[in-house]
Amino acid sequence: MGLWHRSAHVFVFSTLGHMLLQKRVLHKDLYAGCWDYAVGEHLKPGESFADGAARGLQEELGLAAVPEPVGEIVRNTSRGHEGQVDREIQQAFLLLHDGPFRPDPAEVAELRYVTTTQLARWLRTPGRFTPWFASELARLDLMGQANALS
Repeated sequence: MGLWHRSAHVFVFSTLGHMLLQKRVLHKDLYAGCWDYAVGEHLKPGESFADGAARGLQEELGLAAVPEPVGEIVRNTSRGHEGQVDREIQQAFLLLHDGPFRPDPAEVAELRYVTTTQLARWLRTPGRFTPWFASELARLDLMGQANALS
């Protein structure tokens, strides 16, 4: 069983209201090759959620930016398709940014902005996204927030 750990998740939107998605590299332990939020960062001991989010933006996307927290801090348990269990205490963040990005190829297989219409269509395909992405997307009503931006 997975140990509880803290993580920060950053959802990035363009000024047109498009959501940036990150495709996970194929060597990830959980959900390799699946689409996910722009940044997911496990926190270091003593690191705040905000500092972890900012560090993740820098390390994964090459951005020096400070995202805004959104929603409550929550506990989440995900079960992988090979029996792995991931237990996280999570804080989500939002960032408005049009790029450019300098993705770390060791962490990021691909980046893509999608409209809410495209995202809704993609979400209907089983196994395309990490389970925590879809869960957090619904919990935080991020499709509604994206539509408000456009």
